[in-house]
Amino acid sequence: MTITRNNTGHPASFRDPSGFIFSLDGSLYRQVNQSYRADYDHLMASGLYQDLVGSNLLVSHEEAQIQPADPENAYKVIFPRRVRWISYPYEWCFSQLKDAALATLDIQKRALRSGMTLKDASAYNIQFLEGKPVLIDTLSFAVYQEGKPWDAYRQFCQHFLAPLALMAHVDVRLNQLFRVYLDGIPLDLASRLLPFRTRLNAGLLLHIHVHAGAQKKYAEPARPAGRSPRQMSKIGFQGLIDSLETAVRGLNWKPAGTEWSDYYENRLNYSDDALEHKKEIIQKFLDRIQPKTVWDLGANTGIFSRLASQRGIPTAAFDIDPAAVEINYRTMAKVGEPNLLPLVMDLTNPSPAMGWENRERDAFLERGPADAVLALALIHHLAISNNVPLAHLSRFFARAGRWLIIEFVPKSDSQVQKLLATRKDIFDEYDPDHFQSHFSKDFTVHEVVSIRGSQRFLYLMERRAEALD
Repeated sequence: MTITRNNTGHPASFRDPSGFIFSLDGSLYRQVNQSYRADYDHLMASGLYQDLVGSNLLVSHEEAQIQPADPENAYKVIFPRRVRWISYPYEWCFSQLKDAALATLDIQKRALRSGMTLKDASAYNIQFLEGKPVLIDTLSFAVYQEGKPWDAYRQFCQHFLAPLALMAHVDVRLNQLFRVYLDGIPLDLASRLLPFRTRLNAGLLLHIHVHAGAQKKYAEPARPAGRSPRQMSKIGFQGLIDSLETAVRGLNWKPAGTEWSDYYENRLNYSDDALEHKKEIIQKFLDRIQPKTVWDLGANTGIFSRLASQRGIPTAAFDIDPAAVEINYRTMAKVGEPNLLPLVMDLTNPSPAMGWENRERDAFLERGPADAVLALALIHHLAISNNVPLAHLSRFFARAGRWLIIEFVPKSDSQVQKLLATRKDIFDEYDPDHFQSHFSKDFTVHEVVSIRGSQRFLYLMERRAEALD
């Protein structure tokens, strides 16, 4: 049988000699190489795979009977459960990164009980599936060797402990260092940035400050000939994981004091009646267009995102404010919302393509488009606070999704007046007529509704077929 295929390796999956992801007819598969045969067989026969999948810590897979992408080196091909939306650590709030760290340590504990260990501890191997952090790299395990230290120790500290410590003790925005350091935050840099008081914390002292010093010490001279590598007993290994877990659990950050985290609670621009009317309009629009996926851009704490996610629509909720995203995520995790994923995103400087050949980590828009985009109480911040012309905004939203539910906030609105209070009004085109004129070049306007008790309008638009030409 002849199969049409485009089975080249995925650009984010080329570093591991154990196997790689490849694409075939629109589906993603993972080739398991012969070099990983013994480890894969142990994973499947030991009960570890079943334990992790049953505990929602590892994506499930099926063994696929298809031609491998690299037959010469192949042992098996597996078909993993697909994650709807790939996100990265620099897009996570504090608690997302903390939960991902604890999930990684839990996986390592379970692996050790089954005679295996994680050979890497990359934050990029964790994704959020149905609201929970799961490992997506089935080939991350190796058979445990007695006396061998944890190969992933440094990587865990750089990908999880160091950024969490910086977020908790210095500034929550320092997780953006992930955009500079692809393999996690260097421990010597973290050690310099952390305040002295963190040296009084046993876990941070050992795993960041002392660890950073040891890295420097042993990186300079070569090990003397004949010197044996470090040894670590299994009990010592378990103690290391317990110590890391204690250090991670001891790190906390309180989301407070930011401009927008209590925006809707204060309701500076909406009466109760106006807020309810706005919800009714959005729900009517969602029922009309029946989107399969939604992006809520400028989601704040997710009050409108949930109008989509609670309908069973997979919804990504983006906001620039780490505190708002933190509150959104904590609420989601507490009540269990499988269709919602809160993420940190600055739309004026969204996540770029990164890594080797700028292809390992996809840019924000490369992970779309969504079926529908919500842009509520957002456009005045982009157009006035950030000087983005309306024509540019229209093109951006056209790239982001097919349907657009967008709120226009006029200059007479108190929030716009607040933005203009400290700057000259150079925004001659910021009015409903110019807004609709520019957006009509990329979208068909299906409906416009005035929000009762306010001066704002909600638009339902559909991208024109020629908008992306």
